[in-house]
Amino acid sequence: MVTFDDTDIKLLKFLQEDSKQTNKALSLKLGLSVTAVFERIKKLEREGVIDGYVAKVNKLRLERNFMVFCHIKLVQHSQDFVVRFEKEVKQLNEVLECYHISGDYDYLLKVIVKDMEAFREFMVKKLTKINHIGSTHSMFVINEVKHETAINL
Repeated sequence: MVTFDDTDIKLLKFLQEDSKQTNKALSLKLGLSVTAVFERIKKLEREGVIDGYVAKVNKLRLERNFMVFCHIKLVQHSQDFVVRFEKEVKQLNEVLECYHISGDYDYLLKVIVKDMEAFREFMVKKLTKINHIGSTHSMFVINEVKHETAINL
């Protein structure tokens, strides 16, 4: 378990807001030297608290704004079926997120494509070709009300 002081928490909040901030800008906000900020960031990366850095991309500008949540039910819950499904779903570029869940379904997928036609093609040519899928249930996003990437600290 990693222990954080108040400065670590502030640093993580600043990085979640904008990870492209320079160490100098962060040092001014935190009242630390540039070297101290650099060392803290390296420590957080080494300890696996910071997993990586990404750019938030505008889905509409890339014509990938048709979002669907798909529930997946496997025909059986054997370890072999689970491992195979997870390996194959990781290969699908349209699937941004995949969660093994409890309840009536086994998995929840977040899928992003261009439009309904692209989603149909994804379902027919890719998703339903994965072995061991018993059933699917899709829900189309009408409006994205909130999308945050930062974890509340």
